Amino acid sequence: MHVPVKTSEFDLQATIARLFVYPVKSCAGVEVSEALLIETGLEFDRAWMVVDESGEFVSQRELPRMALIRPQLKHAEMVLRAPGMLALHIAFDRVEAPTRVRVWNDEVAAYDMGDLAAQWFSDFLSEPGKPKKLRMVRFDPEERRLSSLKWTDGVEALNQFADGFPVLVASEGSMAELNSRLAAGGHEAVGIERFRPNVVLAGIEAHDEDRVDTLHIETAEGEASLKPVKPCARCPIPDIDPATGTSSPEVGDTLRSYRADPRVDGAITFGMNAIVLAGVEHALRVGQRVGANLRFE
Repeated sequence: MHVPVKTSEFDLQATIARLFVYPVKSCAGVEVSEALLIETGLEFDRAWMVVDESGEFVSQRELPRMALIRPQLKHAEMVLRAPGMLALHIAFDRVEAPTRVRVWNDEVAAYDMGDLAAQWFSDFLSEPGKPKKLRMVRFDPEERRLSSLKWTDGVEALNQFADGFPVLVASEGSMAELNSRLAAGGHEAVGIERFRPNVVLAGIEAHDEDRVDTLHIETAEGEASLKPVKPCARCPIPDIDPATGTSSPEVGDTLRSYRADPRVDGAITFGMNAIVLAGVEHALRVGQRVGANLRFE
C-alpha cells in the first residue's frame, strides 16, 4: 500500500492539465489522458525518427511540413496521416534492418522501418523539383543514450530520440503570459502545442516550473518524481503553426522581449527539461495532483 503524496505540504500545488506524446520526432503530437512513465520519459515518446541519406535526423527546422504528419496510437500499431497521403500503418512489434543514425551529437543504434515507410516520408516531404530520400527509424531499446550529466548533476537519465532530456514540462500560466503579450502586440493567441511539452501543469504562476526543485506526482501506484534540470532553449519551431506548417516570427519575437535566460547564456527559453527520478511504470493521468518546493540558488 503506497503512502499518498501530501501535496499540501509543498510550496506549490498543481495538477496535470494535459499530456502529450510525440511518437515520431518533429511530427505532430498526440494528446492523451494518460501515459505510462518509463525510464526514457513517456511511453512511445520520440521512439521513431526520420533521417536523411546520411542517417542524420531531420526536423521541422528544415522541413516544416513535418508538423502536418499526425500520428494516432492504437492497440498494436501507430497510424500516420498527412494531407494527400494514404495512411501509413506502423506495427509496434515490427522493425527491419539494424542501422546507425545521428541525433544532434549522438550516434546511436536504431532499426530501419523499411522501404514503404521510407517512400511515404520521402513523397510527402519532398518539394517540387527537390526530391528527398528519407528513411524512418525506431530507437534500439538496448541503446543507452544519456542526458547531459552536467545538467542532471551526475544522474544517468536515458532518452530515446528527444533532443536531450526525457520529459518537457510547461504550464498553462506560462502560456497565458505569452498570449497576453501577443495580444498586446496585436497578434492572435497560440496554443501550447507549438512548444511540444509532455506534461502541462495547471494551478501555478507563469514560469513557476523554472523555479521548482522536484515535481512530486500522486499516481495510483505511488509517487512519481520528475526533476526539472535545464531550461528549454527555443529554436524557430514555436513560430511554426502546427495546423498549417507555415512559419511567422511573432512568437519568437515576443519571447525574445522577456525570456532571455542567463542559465543558458541568454538563450530564449520556455518550459523545463526534466528527468525521471522515481515512478517508472507508473501511469501519469490528467487531473493528478502535483506538489513542488521552490528552489533557491
